Amino acid sequence: MTQSGGAKNGGPKSVVDQALIRELAALLKETELSEIEVEQNGLRLRIARQIQAVSYQAPPLPAAHAVAPAGVPAAPAEGDPAKHPGVVLSPMVGTVYLASEPNAPVFVKLGDTVKEGQTLLIIEAMKTMNQIASPRAGRVTKILVENSHPVEYGEPLLIIE
Repeated sequence: MTQSGGAKNGGPKSVVDQALIRELAALLKETELSEIEVEQNGLRLRIARQIQAVSYQAPPLPAAHAVAPAGVPAAPAEGDPAKHPGVVLSPMVGTVYLASEPNAPVFVKLGDTVKEGQTLLIIEAMKTMNQIASPRAGRVTKILVENSHPVEYGEPLLIIE
């Protein structure tokens, strides 16, 4: 690969450093970024990868110490939504969007029945829109975030029962 003004035009020939490309590709994978662009000695190099929607599943919750008597269904945690067994936690820090565009309908509403893998919302992180997919099928019983507000890693987003 040559820069403009290459060997055909009598200019200097510049070969792209394949080790640099491999290093940048490994960095993309390691950091889960979608693209990296660098400029070195007048040569600009952009490495990008396709991102697919990923179904993020909440980390397993610790086992409860108290056990409900046989035949009595366990009541969901009233105080802390993060302890609810159907909680969907934020897999990253970013800004949450409940719809794909400002005037578009929201992905899910309170009371909606969702399928596993269905998009629940979007979290924008580092100018990349990440679709957050439902880890399970069920009914949306609580939406714990507001549109275009920041969210933290591990923050409860919504509850699916």
